[in-house]
Amino acid sequence: MKSTTALLEFWEEQMKQSHTSSNYFFRKSPSHYHMMLLIMAHYKHNKNITVEQLKTRLFKTSRPKSALIINEACEKGFFYLEKTSDDQRKKYIKPTGSFVKEFEDYLKKLKDISL
Repeated sequence: MKSTTALLEFWEEQMKQSHTSSNYFFRKSPSHYHMMLLIMAHYKHNKNITVEQLKTRLFKTSRPKSALIINEACEKGFFYLEKTSDDQRKKYIKPTGSFVKEFEDYLKKLKDISL
């Protein structure tokens, strides 16, 4: 019961700050959330993902809609684009340092609750 209460308190805290952090943005749709998970999984495994690869992998999302979500996430400072030295047309999408910290804090809180 203690973990259930802790989880409820965690979610209530998250919802209070939902309009001031990435919480609100990435909960807009399954595509937003899926994009965040794909980028962070690549980041955690020290792998690069290009914008084109991301657009292709987002489920049930058109390429133009994917581009809009990616651009909005970059404008809000969650991700940034990095051109490759090999091919200037190819851009990797990576999380910003502040988003990585926010994501790590989020995961740490969830781990603490599950103990």
